[in-house]
Amino acid sequence: MMTTRLAERVGRLAAAGVVALSMVTPGPADAADPVWAALAQGGLVVLIRHGNAPPGFGGDPPGFRFDDCTTQRNLDDAGREQARALGEAFRTHGVRVDRVMASPMCRCTETAELMAVGPVETSWALLPDVRSGTTRVQELEEIVSSWRGPGTLVLVTHGLTVGRLTGFTLQQAESLVLRPATAKAPPGHLPRGGSLVGRIEPPQ
Repeated sequence: MMTTRLAERVGRLAAAGVVALSMVTPGPADAADPVWAALAQGGLVVLIRHGNAPPGFGGDPPGFRFDDCTTQRNLDDAGREQARALGEAFRTHGVRVDRVMASPMCRCTETAELMAVGPVETSWALLPDVRSGTTRVQELEEIVSSWRGPGTLVLVTHGLTVGRLTGFTLQQAESLVLRPATAKAPPGHLPRGGSLVGRIEPPQ
């Protein structure tokens, strides 16, 4: 039979092992904490690809109109729930949002509105620039680089727009967090307008 002193020693060693294990194997939520903590401090820019909008790739149907959502690709129920969940995550993590801008496409404005983190304004700079010129990308770069807070700037846009500005490919409802640049980046540098803080996976 184990003596009392030996039993106490084994108990202490087991407890220490549990503590050590918890220190080296953080859960999935812990991995996102640094990005959310940075956002809670303010002064950053969040680029968000709109929520799920089937078929999930490509553009809008031929002949679509900006003033008629029924002619466009739109959020489905899953995309609307992603938008609500993302807004709730901002509130849960104490992120102050000072400005919300969205592409004029309905799937982007609806994502921004359902997040419910502030009044939504639209900007053509958040539309994909499919022409050979880069006027919209340059305008968006200026929007990002000039942001000084004190809160967060939320930009709800399209995958192609994010790719042109940063070089990253985002899933629908995924977010990319940038710290505005204090100096203009050299030609060809990505991301444009800021430096990468981190990514936030789409809400599940």
